[in-house]
Amino acid sequence: MALPRVFPSVVHMLAKAAADAPQREALVMGGERLTYAEYARCVAGLARELKALGAAGERVAFVLGNSLDICIAYFGVHAAGAQAVPLNPLYTPRELEEMLGDAAPTLVLYEPAVAANVEPVATKLGIKLRWLIGAGGRRLTVWRGEAVHKARLPLPDPDSLATLQYTGGTTGRSKGVNVTHRAYAYNISQREALMPSRPDVERILCVMPLFHVYASHVCLHTAAYARATMVILPRYHPEETLKALTQEQITIFGGSPTIYTSLLSYEGFARADLSSLYYSVSGSAALPATVLQQWEARVGTPIVEGYGQSEAGPVLTYNPLNGVRKPGSVGVPVPDTQVQVVDLEKGERVLPAGEKGEIRARGPQIMAGYRNLPEETAATLRQGWLYTGDIGEFDADGYLYIRDRKKEMVIVSGYNVFPREVEIVLYQHPAVREAAVIGAPDSYRGEIVKAFVALKPGASATCDALLEHCRANLARYKIPAALEIVPDLPKTAVGKIDKKRLKA
Repeated sequence: MALPRVFPSVVHMLAKAAADAPQREALVMGGERLTYAEYARCVAGLARELKALGAAGERVAFVLGNSLDICIAYFGVHAAGAQAVPLNPLYTPRELEEMLGDAAPTLVLYEPAVAANVEPVATKLGIKLRWLIGAGGRRLTVWRGEAVHKARLPLPDPDSLATLQYTGGTTGRSKGVNVTHRAYAYNISQREALMPSRPDVERILCVMPLFHVYASHVCLHTAAYARATMVILPRYHPEETLKALTQEQITIFGGSPTIYTSLLSYEGFARADLSSLYYSVSGSAALPATVLQQWEARVGTPIVEGYGQSEAGPVLTYNPLNGVRKPGSVGVPVPDTQVQVVDLEKGERVLPAGEKGEIRARGPQIMAGYRNLPEETAATLRQGWLYTGDIGEFDADGYLYIRDRKKEMVIVSGYNVFPREVEIVLYQHPAVREAAVIGAPDSYRGEIVKAFVALKPGASATCDALLEHCRANLARYKIPAALEIVPDLPKTAVGKIDKKRLKA
């Protein structure tokens, strides 16, 4: 499959968009709107100031929520030849200290809401350069009215490091993923081959957090590539999301399974006019097939699901927008990428279709390695392959299915149980809104399967009824030994069900 145009970096994408469509609306948030010309001037202004501070070749961290400022920060840091370090504003001082200590940034940008957490940590770590962004501080939109001759964007070396993306840390210490400019830009074109956007047409709604790789790829970078308008909401709320979808005539919507589940159960959803939608994207966690089918039946346009991770630049596979899409599958490998399923023991034997094993991949979008973690890098990158830690299988047509995380696999009396398989069965019960399955220690069997279920509004079901449903659809050793019905399941900042909290 031929690749659409590949840029050397995402900054090159923005520079081309500003040159070709300077007056096209680029960013929208609340009452603020920036054209591509204004966007480029802001990015160029920030890049000049960062270079003057000596940030080129160093790292610049930002602890910012969704805003115009975080968009400018990403591109401005990249244009300055520095490495962007986006951090979650919900992190505690302990988490911030761990990541900022590892990243050793020259400068940290942060919003007033997190000042009480960031400032003591920055002082402790000796980070002297700090910018308060927002009320009481500075805005990165200050350069929007500069003279055109000052708007020339400096362009980074494609093979230098673009971003230091910290993984969620669900299995221990967060790891900083080093990704180059070329890898990020190449991956946009790889995704475009399977999910083509329409230049100068798209209006993208971003409700996912922009510090996360999913939103930066699907929303921020895709918008620059397609000269699209990106409409930003500070956070997900069903009413505000529906209002933006309809009033802003959104064509591309990026959400998570929890967002799609929430919207489907929201009372105003059935009446909303979503005729402008071209397609929706689901990421950050596996989308239950029932949710996908309900959304497409109601909206009339597809949800396209793919697969990737921070270490993979981030996209490895997608269901093709204009080809066969298989519910429950994450699609086929993007161009110039090899994806294999290998044995769980040594990771060397390639398994045939229908057999579960660890997913490994190689391609131009793969990370350069983990920062300051040579042993983890060596364990994850082996003979040119990225070992993802995810368990999956291919079908006979070459479509990939994610079955679980290798580290989340539950071993019950010597049998391997993949929580995702049990969750899929629970989702098939008509009363179930969300489900999560974990392993819990057991003195006799080693581990047992434990399930947590949240019911749909107005629905009723007993634990016994749900377990009976499992008995009809699962081998005996896979049936949850314990099941708990809860009002809601805890979520991470990016909308994933938080299994770490469930295990605690």
